Amino acid sequence: MKKAIATSALGLIALGAHAQSSVTLYGIADTGLGWQNSSTTLSPTSGANSSKPSPGGRSQVKMINGIWAGSRFGLKGAEDLGGGTKAIFTLEQGFNSANGAQSVSGLGFSRQAWVGMTNGTYGTLTAGRQYTSYYTLLSPYSPTTWLTGAYGAHPGDIDSLDTLYRVNNSLVYTTPSIYGLTVSGSYSLGGNPGSFAAGQTWSVAAQYLNGPFGIAAGIQRIDNANNGGINWNSATSNNGAQPAVSAINNGFQTAAKQQRVAVTGGYAFNSQWDISFAYSNVQYAAGVNSFFHDTQIWNTAGTVLHWKPITTLDLAAGYSYTRATKSNGITSGASYNQFNLSQYYSLSKRTGLYALEAYQRANGQTLAGDGKTIINATASIGDAQNGSPASSRSQVAVGVGIIHKF
Repeated sequence: MKKAIATSALGLIALGAHAQSSVTLYGIADTGLGWQNSSTTLSPTSGANSSKPSPGGRSQVKMINGIWAGSRFGLKGAEDLGGGTKAIFTLEQGFNSANGAQSVSGLGFSRQAWVGMTNGTYGTLTAGRQYTSYYTLLSPYSPTTWLTGAYGAHPGDIDSLDTLYRVNNSLVYTTPSIYGLTVSGSYSLGGNPGSFAAGQTWSVAAQYLNGPFGIAAGIQRIDNANNGGINWNSATSNNGAQPAVSAINNGFQTAAKQQRVAVTGGYAFNSQWDISFAYSNVQYAAGVNSFFHDTQIWNTAGTVLHWKPITTLDLAAGYSYTRATKSNGITSGASYNQFNLSQYYSLSKRTGLYALEAYQRANGQTLAGDGKTIINATASIGDAQNGSPASSRSQVAVGVGIIHKF
């Protein structure tokens, strides 16, 4: 009898210990069809060689994936360590639901791969591949919330307010919310021998929430670690790639440093109506080996109006304006007007149907991929068209799809 009691007690202890830990499998599958009226191929910089977007773009119908929310699967977990402290982790892989490919070639957990500790009093510290503090605190009010990043991100996602940029070798600390204020800082080590700062990425951001009102501000700085003009990419991002290369910034990839400063915010009028806004200033600074010579600056302002007329339907409309400064011999700085509409219908808590419409008009001049040749600016809606911008100043894109969350 005593043996039976002891065995039962050990079983209860084991169950109690197990109850303090949890691991969750989750994911999203998002697939649809998209059409755009003008499509060409963006030729990226390769050393000193470059080329302009190919002329003669044609309309295109294609299967699209991850448009409303990137297709993914992941594991996240927590273990209670006592005293209000938990060990936490997330492993998240992105994939192309149209063909099963990895969203970033060569990365097993391309979206997130980190481990850390959290405490309600002292905050959260995590280490690994993750989002910067800049994105995490500003994103709730970015245009991607209801317009999606694929169609609704500011042109080319020039200000990194979509989820395209995740950082390797990163430490992130975030405070608990104190009277609605949360502050966060992140630092990503470049890992270059002989130079601690080369290739680094760092950001600082703050967010304040008070009832229906919220506002956030942040700065993010990236060292491209150009290694004497051979490798212009960030040492800390997607397999070394720079964030969000598009027709908007293609001619400035040889920047020594990139800086993004942004403010986002929003206000909920009631349960049906809310509005958000975003402003950003993006700078690409030239170095001694850059192909261009003057710092290039883009300023973007945008707003999104969201309406929920019934519990199963969400509608949104947005507008953004991006303006580039005159530099590097450009006499008419590039500008981009972008208009967006979105509709989302909930079939259930986990499944929905969506439709997206977008139009962008580009004006002015920019630099070709060689960082020297002045060309007419071409349209590139959101960030889904980063590799296939328009062959002209205007672009229209329409998409429909289905999304399921598990």
